[in-house]
Amino acid sequence: MKRMSTWRIATAMAVLAGLGTAVSAQDKYALKSPSGIAFSDFRGYEDWAVVSSARTDEVLKVIVANPTMIKAYKAGVPGNGQPFPEGSSIAKLQWKHKKSTEATFDVNVPDVPTQAFVIEKNSKRFPKTGGWGYAVFNHDNATGKMTPDAATSDCGHVCHVAVKSKDYIFHPYQKR
Repeated sequence: MKRMSTWRIATAMAVLAGLGTAVSAQDKYALKSPSGIAFSDFRGYEDWAVVSSARTDEVLKVIVANPTMIKAYKAGVPGNGQPFPEGSSIAKLQWKHKKSTEATFDVNVPDVPTQAFVIEKNSKRFPKTGGWGYAVFNHDNATGKMTPDAATSDCGHVCHVAVKSKDYIFHPYQKR
């Protein structure tokens, strides 16, 4: 009888611990930026193809795009004068960097994530910004959660005017 009670208590504790973890885990796909961009519009971005990479003194960036946009890049957009098709999406994933402690040469590697800057092409929803919607989602490494960035949600079109002739996209598809 005592063995059965101990087993039940252990089982109940394990279930409660699991529920606590499930309740505290964030569903990043439930987030929405002040500009109306839902993070769920970028579901699967973890598996998108790499377009390019970049580095500043502060962060490493990897730019990935959905299959619609990758197909357009491979067809020559925007260099061929054509715009990206509706449904194109691109994400700039950013990390602080650090020196690798394992490599036998001097190289920086990603450390902790900082932001996900996302852009989606939907001319009906975003007619005033060249058809593109922009949002930034910040990573809080202390909590492991993401939050929409209100201060920069409209930055995209203003910043991207410099590349209007490239359908507002900075990063070219890098040769392989």
